[in-house]
Amino acid sequence: MVMRICICFPPDQGAERWAQALAAAPELQPWQPQVEVWKADPKDAAESADYALVWRAPQAFFDAQPLLKGIFTAGAGVDALSGLRLPPAATLVRLVDAGMASQMADHALWAVLHHQRRMDAYQAQARSGQWQPHPPEDKADWPVGVLGFGVLGQAVAQALAQRGFAVRAWARTPREDAVPAGLTDAVYAGESGLVELLQASRVLICLLPLTPQTRGLLDKARLGALKPGALLVNLARGGHVVQADLMAALDDPAHPLTAAVLDVCEPEPAPPEHPFWHHPRIVLTPHIAAATLRAESVAQIAQGISALQRGERPSGWVPPQRGY
Repeated sequence: MVMRICICFPPDQGAERWAQALAAAPELQPWQPQVEVWKADPKDAAESADYALVWRAPQAFFDAQPLLKGIFTAGAGVDALSGLRLPPAATLVRLVDAGMASQMADHALWAVLHHQRRMDAYQAQARSGQWQPHPPEDKADWPVGVLGFGVLGQAVAQALAQRGFAVRAWARTPREDAVPAGLTDAVYAGESGLVELLQASRVLICLLPLTPQTRGLLDKARLGALKPGALLVNLARGGHVVQADLMAALDDPAHPLTAAVLDVCEPEPAPPEHPFWHHPRIVLTPHIAAATLRAESVAQIAQGISALQRGERPSGWVPPQRGY
């Protein structure tokens, strides 16, 4: 029996290469996978697929696929599907790591070391031809708080702990497992735990999923709770940060927040006039902290489809009531 898989990506995201790789995945060969790229033109519409691989898919795609059994996202987040009407019988599955954890840890480590080693100051001096060494800062004076403790959050926390930083982590729900090696305390949870973590952190790294509960989480009050000389590193979604509050904090000499490294913003792509491009205390990168690696992702997606075919729950399953 032929299995039909449909891919819906933005035009410049190489959907044909993903289709070829997925069609050749060894795990899927028992079901004779037929993989196609969705075309929005109604005259090109085919019958509904069994499974979909999507990235920023429009409502029209899901309207044309009423019989989907599984929807796989080509990323670690599913917030792009928020508000869309999905086929009721479809299981939603996100990527788990797929080569992203190591990249994310590297990016976070770079962001923290860039400021702990005063590279931001040296770059500013270089632009004016100023040769001025600064005393080194002790890592003990740069305690780190990591928001979000899934696969990516754990990789970032462990990488920083291994480099000698004191690291704490916060999760939206309590964690029953043991404290991972290198973390200063147990994983915090709840509003009171968030306040404790913020007050103990000079570096705040956001790796949370974007949900209605986490949108705007980093507002005036929470940014103001950080330790003096604080750095915000947002590697999750732009919607976690209240932009006006962030800009006001960075413009206030008395505010504890003094710099931000942002890999995300709203909207994306950031237009040339976006204020994040022009603020001297912000480093903005174009959502590149952890790129989706095709080979690793296809292997995970193929394994997930195979699991669903066998009636099993795949890795990366998104509980409908939780939404991430």
